[in-house]
Amino acid sequence: MCGIVGYIGSNQAAPFLIEGLTKLEYRGYDSAGIAVLNDQIICVEKTVGRLAALEEKIEGKTPEGCIGIGHTRWATHGRPSDTNSHPHTDCHGDFAVVHNGIIENYMELKEDLISKGHVFKSETDTEVLPHLLEELYNGDFEASVREVLKRVEGSYAIVFMSKKDPDKLICTKQDNPLVIGLGDGENFVASDIPAIISRTRRTYIVNDGELAVVKKDSVWITNSLGEPVTKKVFEVNWNAEAAEKGGYEHFMLKEIHEQPKAVRDTLSSRINKDNSAVVLEELGWTEEYVNSFSKVFIVACGTAYHAGLVGKYYIERMARVPVEVDIASEFRYRQPIIDDNTLTIVVSQSGETIDTLAALKEAKRLGSKTLAVTNVVGSSIAREADQVIYTWAGPEIAVASTKAYTTQLIVMFLLGAYMAGLRGTVAPRRMKELLTMLRNIPAQISETLEDVEPIKVFAKKYGFNNDVFFIGRALDYEVALEGSLKLKEISYIHAEAYAAGELKHGTLALITQGVPVVALATQKSVYDKTLSNIKEVKARDAVVIGIAATGDTELEKYADHVIFVPRTDELLIPLLAVLPLQLLSYYTAITRGADVDKPRNLAKSVTVE
Repeated sequence: MCGIVGYIGSNQAAPFLIEGLTKLEYRGYDSAGIAVLNDQIICVEKTVGRLAALEEKIEGKTPEGCIGIGHTRWATHGRPSDTNSHPHTDCHGDFAVVHNGIIENYMELKEDLISKGHVFKSETDTEVLPHLLEELYNGDFEASVREVLKRVEGSYAIVFMSKKDPDKLICTKQDNPLVIGLGDGENFVASDIPAIISRTRRTYIVNDGELAVVKKDSVWITNSLGEPVTKKVFEVNWNAEAAEKGGYEHFMLKEIHEQPKAVRDTLSSRINKDNSAVVLEELGWTEEYVNSFSKVFIVACGTAYHAGLVGKYYIERMARVPVEVDIASEFRYRQPIIDDNTLTIVVSQSGETIDTLAALKEAKRLGSKTLAVTNVVGSSIAREADQVIYTWAGPEIAVASTKAYTTQLIVMFLLGAYMAGLRGTVAPRRMKELLTMLRNIPAQISETLEDVEPIKVFAKKYGFNNDVFFIGRALDYEVALEGSLKLKEISYIHAEAYAAGELKHGTLALITQGVPVVALATQKSVYDKTLSNIKEVKARDAVVIGIAATGDTELEKYADHVIFVPRTDELLIPLLAVLPLQLLSYYTAITRGADVDKPRNLAKSVTVE
């Protein structure tokens, strides 16, 4: 999944498809391809690598035709390769499809289609779409697409093209963005506005469940029931740079607001239908295998390390297996005690973090079983580890990680619950309760992100302080560490996080009048003790900004300000409590005039020691 473009008109399609995909390169991708229809033949050209490789491949033989679709892929199912690149076609080349998102029930559909004689070429979930369309085609392109959609479960933005109906594109979406650009005698389809902004500023924004039939001189949109929808033209008034950011001022803010989708995608197909168990088909572990672990190491750097600290709680609390968390750059040099009964989990957004890769190799050398948690299919760490669980956060452009962190937490929770299910260490009723609440997390993230005005006020009021402290207990402390890192890396404020119970062991000497203290108080098991620690800093005239669950009236008595997040289980609330900390860091950096997306001295992927 990543970038989609489509064209239908009187001009050649291929030049626009390449141009549009170029405008989406900022999103990150690992392969690219186009499909152009001409004289009842769909010509598909695709390749792994950058768009430049695709342009080189088609130089001198650019497919001709006035209707076409294109795609840049960020791999989820199947590693980056020519074969796994989009577009995908059916057995006879009658249909071509590009798709962003995840088809949750693709394996079930694929097995059924194979039993009916369909031959698949790729490892992707997307390829089931053209084959399913081929199977269900009844002579009516639009009606057949609707039949396909009735059988598909998941999130998606899809564009269909057919040589049987060569004067139209059909597109639809669910939880993934899709826009239609309105031209003069030509129309455009794209997953994001930058792809079309040089051709038109008149657009339709497609809503979930809507289906659009796009011809060169008309666009017909209906809802999921087939009823006509009247769309208002949205005039894009952003410049090209702002369009890349979806109208947000910075990529970091855009990625903060992409977290509901990123979390939903990462959860996709990993919880069974009655919320009673976690399904991690990519692992296929047995009870015997999980019970063989005498210890788990989680190894990572930076934000991923903080996700690992939360992961330790999840695995120990649910699966009852001892866990150590190590900074990757230190792991190799302390001669860790590892054997073949050890599981080493390495966490890296990019999958290329050099210290984490080195730690992974060392763990393997010592005989450990290894598991990677990464966002990039086919990355070095993904290839080196015995097994991989992918986060499906999508490309993350800003240096400061946000949606990668929350999706790493999701994977850590899923892994802990999965191991617990195999070990029988969580009662079935409790497991169902947790997984039901976990399914609701994307909606609660959206709710949390709706009201940012108080956070903007705090950022302006306290943004020029030289020091900020974060405190919390249990999981609140682990989240406080991430909040502190976010603030220091993009605003350049000296920020430190402490376990609140450690205040009396030295830290209180640093608390003076007016110093901001961000206090997390979401953990019911240690709530009273956290309140006592907050009283201690208030007694020294600190300014306390509290983070609490909705309905907490007690904290308001002691904190100067309170930011509320939706109430959920204390194991899951880190997924919500981190959001105001991300926003506070972002708006503080804005207040201080810092370069939010590219903080000084830092890089997105650390590939040198």
